[in-house]
Amino acid sequence: MAENPSVPGPRRDMAMHNDWFVSGWDHVLPRQGFPLTMLIGTACQPGFTGSLDDLVQEIFDGHWDMIGGDLDGALTFSWPDEKWDYEAAPEGREACEAARWEQFGAMLTAAGYPVPKTVRDLSELYLTWGLAGREETPDGTRWSMPAALPLPGDLLPLDAELTKRLDGIRWTMRTGPLVNTLINHLVDDLGEPEETLTSLDRLAAATGQDVDDVRLALAELVESGDAHVQRGQEPADAERLETHRRFRLVMNWDHFHEHRIQLSIRD
Repeated sequence: MAENPSVPGPRRDMAMHNDWFVSGWDHVLPRQGFPLTMLIGTACQPGFTGSLDDLVQEIFDGHWDMIGGDLDGALTFSWPDEKWDYEAAPEGREACEAARWEQFGAMLTAAGYPVPKTVRDLSELYLTWGLAGREETPDGTRWSMPAALPLPGDLLPLDAELTKRLDGIRWTMRTGPLVNTLINHLVDDLGEPEETLTSLDRLAAATGQDVDDVRLALAELVESGDAHVQRGQEPADAERLETHRRFRLVMNWDHFHEHRIQLSIRD
C-alpha cells in the first residue's frame, strides 16, 4: 500500500528532566525555564538531531505558546494572560515583574553572566552552566543533559531567603515520599496509634524502606511537630537513633491532619 503523504507522522513525546523540580531552578529562572528544560530534554531523546528551532518546528509547527512563540520570544516571570492575584502581590504585575528582573539581573551580573532577554539567550546560558550539552556530530547537532542538574546556589549568589526556601523544597521533596510510606504503615496497618514502641529496623521491615530513609522520615515528622520520639521518659534525637534500639514514637495526629495532605493509595 502506498503511503499517504498528507497524513502527518507521529508527534515526538515531550520529556522532562527528573531533577528539574527538586533542583529549584523553577524558582529562580523566568517562567520559560520550565518549557525550555522540557524542550532540551526532548531533544536529548534518541533519534533526534538538530537545533531547538528544528524541534519546535517538528512538534509545534514553529510556534509554542509556552515559550512565547519561538526561541526569540521575550523572557518573562509571569504569564501575560494569567489573572493577577492582587492579594498575593498588591503591587501589580508590572511592578512585580520589574522587581523580579532586578533581582535576577543582579544575581547574574554579580556572578559574571549576561542577563538573558530571550529564550534563545537562556538556552545558551544552559550550556554555560552545564544544565545542557550540545555537540556537533557528522549526523547533526546532538543534545544532552546531566543526570543531576547543577543547583542554582552552586552557580549564582542567591540571597538568604531564597536559599532557605530552596533548601526547604528539596528537603520536602526528599522526605515527602518517605513520610507517606511511614504514615501509611501507621494508619493502615496499626490504626493510628498515639504511641508505638518500635525501632528503626522494625519500621524499615514493615515499610520496605531503608533504615536511613526511616530515620529521615522520623526526623521530618519531629521537625514539623507531627511527632516526637522518646527513650524511656527522655526525649530522643530522631536523627541519632540506633538501628536496633527501641524507642517510643508518639504521634500528634491532630497536628498531622491539620497541617498535612496525606495521599494514600489503597486497593
